Amino acid sequence: MSTSTIKTIEEAIGQKKSFEFVHEKALVNVLYTQGWLRDQLKLYLSQYGITLKQYNILRILRGADKPLTTSEIRERMVDKMSDTTRLIDRMIKKEWVQKSICDFDKRLVDIKILDKGLDLLDDIKGIEKKAQDIFSSLDHDEVEKLNYLLDKLRTSVG
Repeated sequence: MSTSTIKTIEEAIGQKKSFEFVHEKALVNVLYTQGWLRDQLKLYLSQYGITLKQYNILRILRGADKPLTTSEIRERMVDKMSDTTRLIDRMIKKEWVQKSICDFDKRLVDIKILDKGLDLLDDIKGIEKKAQDIFSSLDHDEVEKLNYLLDKLRTSVG
């Protein structure tokens, strides 16, 4: 994609003046893009009757080698929110996950993904295609560089 067809962050947010500081521009650009990406994924996942947060929980549980507590799930989430328990309770009603008393600490509950949750994730496997569509303006090396830069950014501040 040539730079003449790229929509700048100033154009995207309707800002007439240039940013005074390049770091402020980068901050606004990342935040705006994060919201845009979230909207793209929400729209895609809505056709499966699942929210982005629910998808994230199912993805975490599928990747775990054992049931996880609510706090372990929260620590691994992309969006660390306080309503994890209520979210999991809604997922139990949909029979995507199961809750049981933790064997080692009776004060905790373990959350396990059920077959219905795994089947839903199998149905959503097209999310890889959606990700490819979202990043289609970047070539493979640019996506690798973006991943590296984002990892570096998160590592740079305590």
